[in-house]
Amino acid sequence: MGRRRLLTGGGAVLGGLGAAGWLGWRGMGSSAEMAALVTRQRQTLPLPASSRDLIRYATLAANGHNTQPWLFRSDARGIDILPDVTRRTPVVDPDDHHIFASLGCAAENLALAAGARGQAGEIGFDPEGGGRVRVDLGTAQGGNTALFDAIPLRQSTRSDYDGSAVSAADLSQLAMSAAVPGVDLILISERAQIDQLRDLVIAGNTAQMADPAFVTELMHWLRFNPAAAMTTGDGLYSVASGNPALPDWLGPRLFDMVFTAQAENEKYARQIASSSGVAVFVAAQANPEHWVQAGRACQRFSLQATTLGLKTTYINQPVEVPGLRADLAALVGLPGRRPDIVMRFGRAAAMPMSARRPVEAVMV
Repeated sequence: MGRRRLLTGGGAVLGGLGAAGWLGWRGMGSSAEMAALVTRQRQTLPLPASSRDLIRYATLAANGHNTQPWLFRSDARGIDILPDVTRRTPVVDPDDHHIFASLGCAAENLALAAGARGQAGEIGFDPEGGGRVRVDLGTAQGGNTALFDAIPLRQSTRSDYDGSAVSAADLSQLAMSAAVPGVDLILISERAQIDQLRDLVIAGNTAQMADPAFVTELMHWLRFNPAAAMTTGDGLYSVASGNPALPDWLGPRLFDMVFTAQAENEKYARQIASSSGVAVFVAAQANPEHWVQAGRACQRFSLQATTLGLKTTYINQPVEVPGLRADLAALVGLPGRRPDIVMRFGRAAAMPMSARRPVEAVMV
């Protein structure tokens, strides 16, 4: 969905709708309003921090389609993070893998925030009742301060990167930061191997785009302007990918016109070529507990990348299309395992950030 395609493809639509259609440009909200909301949501964690404050920091974690598929329940000893199955994406994530990985990302943020505010505790998983992550709270300082400081700055940056290399020292630091029990991290920086992974991403994207149900599900989570993103507090904010804000009546029409397999494949090929490397996270077992661990490792990696001036974003098509998982596992030298998360990284300018739902909306 490049800017040129959106504007060029929109000419026929605008011409056909005439002056009446332009009225729909009103009520889109402004980038300034969106930025102000994001700034409030990402305010520095107070000292002391309440459970509500810790949960706010947890919600700044990465998650699939920005669905924010979590609920939080606090008590005197800690905070439970529960899967919110009402926010499932059953086409792209039929077994709720991404939900549990997202819970792991949130748990890591929560634990880092708690440690920075003198409430360091342990992260655990309880498989009963559909599964939940438990973050016990204590009375001591703990955790990685640099990763904590990066929480409000981290974003999934879906843009071209500058192609510059990442030093061996920084790669080592990224790998060490993401060391979580039960998860292997494979860093790919050799161009030939990156090109092989690119081919898997394109194959996966082609398969997904040929599925009308996938496209419909994706459309449901798209937010084409600041007002839509602020109203829902969730979803994929198109401006954060470098696209212009569009009124709700126009966004879906242009989406249908320009969202093609060829255009998306060209975009992914270009963006992967511009990246410094790719990180692949592979848990030891394919179950919710290990998916949570993969999410924790991924979140720590993204936060460490942020401290190093790097950006990250997901290219999960080879994970989401089952027929490609074995090829990806073989590529990273772990045949027979199920890869969990694929993420490209590199240097780029910051993009507009996505919104989060109010804390009250995710507390039970």
